[in-house]
Amino acid sequence: MLIERRWLPALLTTLVFAACAAPTAAPSQPSSAPPAAVSPVVSAAPVASAVPSSASPVTSPVSQASGEVTVFAAASLTDVFNDMAQAFQAANPQAKVTYNFGSSSALATQLDQGARADVFASADQVQMDNARKGNHISGSDAVFATNRLVIITPKNNPAGVRSVADLAKPGLTLITAQPSVPIGVYTQDMLDKASLDPQLGTTFKDRVNANVVSQQTDDRQIVAQIQLGSADAAVVYKTDITPLTADALNAVDVPDNLNTRVSYPIATVTGGENPNGGAAFNAFVLSPAGQAVLAKWSFVPVRQTT
Repeated sequence: MLIERRWLPALLTTLVFAACAAPTAAPSQPSSAPPAAVSPVVSAAPVASAVPSSASPVTSPVSQASGEVTVFAAASLTDVFNDMAQAFQAANPQAKVTYNFGSSSALATQLDQGARADVFASADQVQMDNARKGNHISGSDAVFATNRLVIITPKNNPAGVRSVADLAKPGLTLITAQPSVPIGVYTQDMLDKASLDPQLGTTFKDRVNANVVSQQTDDRQIVAQIQLGSADAAVVYKTDITPLTADALNAVDVPDNLNTRVSYPIATVTGGENPNGGAAFNAFVLSPAGQAVLAKWSFVPVRQTT
């Protein structure tokens, strides 16, 4: 009996310790709470899954973006990307998109000169490749939309431009872009094709270029000059005719055999201050939500929008 009383405190201590320790085993039991691995960010999973790994620098699901995301984008993307920023920021409330719009060639040059960006969206593959040659592109680039060419005139069309052939009419005034700018390159490509048409003649390109009175830095500047009536005609992108410009412009179609498929690639930039934000923005542009915004502004999406 003495022995039992002597060991009684130890026995009670053991029982109390076991009772206190028992709850620590509870988390191993099934719980109604969501698993720790499930992210509370609803928008992140769809954005990441919308981009094939072969086309995007994102190799794992992108977490919700935060901070400032700096995007260098072709001037022809101004309206649609401003709209895109609102949609992206609604899905990523802690992020803010800052744009630098300009000709793709000028933006590639800025990257060469040390400008910092998280994303580069070009109006052609040439300038994206130039940026990659300068070691400014991280991972692969992906085409996110396409476009096509159209002729524009002032609304009253004073020179009576009805077709591509009319661009060579003596006395007509034409505005185009500098030779290195994508819209300028696409325009000359169109004229090369037209010069192969026997009805237009091998000198067609030269006759059209003889009518050029001004070379602008990008398509937005071209549109502005035509709106002001500074020239009779210009070649721009179809998407340059927007609700903001349509009232002042007249459009003349460029037939398929003379037109070109304008491709827009996008990629993250090496050395950007917000690589996660850049990857998230790229993924959003290629997601159904981003593609729907592009379709709204008459770009041709490369992914399903629903």
